[in-house]
Amino acid sequence: MKTLAKAVTASVLVLILQGSVPYLLGTSPVQAQSPPDATVSDAAMGKMNTYVEFLNQTLRASESLQRYDSWVDMKKGPTGKERIIYGMYSLYDVRELAGKALASAQEEPKLPELDAAMTAYVETYQQLAPVIERANKYYERQDYKSDKMADGKAFHKDIAALSPVYEERRKTVDAALRTEKVKLDRASLLALEKAEGKKSRWHVRNVMFRAEAVMDVMPTNEKPVVAMPAFRSVLADYAQAVREFDDYALQHPNSFHVFESSPASLLSKLRNFDEKLEMAKGDARKGAGDDLEWLVSDYNTMVSTSESATVFAKD
Repeated sequence: MKTLAKAVTASVLVLILQGSVPYLLGTSPVQAQSPPDATVSDAAMGKMNTYVEFLNQTLRASESLQRYDSWVDMKKGPTGKERIIYGMYSLYDVRELAGKALASAQEEPKLPELDAAMTAYVETYQQLAPVIERANKYYERQDYKSDKMADGKAFHKDIAALSPVYEERRKTVDAALRTEKVKLDRASLLALEKAEGKKSRWHVRNVMFRAEAVMDVMPTNEKPVVAMPAFRSVLADYAQAVREFDDYALQHPNSFHVFESSPASLLSKLRNFDEKLEMAKGDARKGAGDDLEWLVSDYNTMVSTSESATVFAKD
């Protein structure tokens, strides 16, 4: 369950935000025909894209910490006597992205909670990243064999102090960004309906919006017990969106390139997952967690194929 839960957390964050936000920003008739306040929304989406890019690139730090945690007793630190010393992962150069994120936090439109959360996250990352990088090189060189893990123990003090702050601030900015993204997605969906009506592009975006809401309440390593009322609510919304999508597809053949069967397929698997969760009283650790990897994989495929789903639509 631990590995699958981490897969859900990482994959959903990266692919929802990396895939859906730019998708809403693509040049289209919607933007040209949107209400006057569309410029504000575009500016907010631009800010969020900057934040998302930074979050995506710095996810590598989370992966590095997970690797470190896999072989180190975080309470005691490394001793040099571990059976296998895996070291850490190198990080991406995000100095330019960090500057852009901090600058965006000062720009309009102001998103107070998100801007503050991102600023705090960037500052913590900038403290943690150099420690991870130096520690990574230390373990790559196997210097612990010559200094009896002296520097490894020194690095651990900083890692142990900074990593909980980093993880907490990442969760905070993730939650704030998701909240703002839901607002923007709703506004974008409404603008698309006003501009084009409920045609193929609207149905794709609507079904993806509802699917994302389901993925947001999936079990994680930190919260393996699902709040069933919330899960059932968003699942019902997704099911309604899929029914409307399928009805439109029947009335307008060949409207959805490759994508057409994906929403119903995911819904079917989610309903099976719901049955297992019901038997486990919402606790994914009691069997239901085995389905998580497949659900995330199917959802991620939908994210990627949704971008070209209406390329041949004639409505």
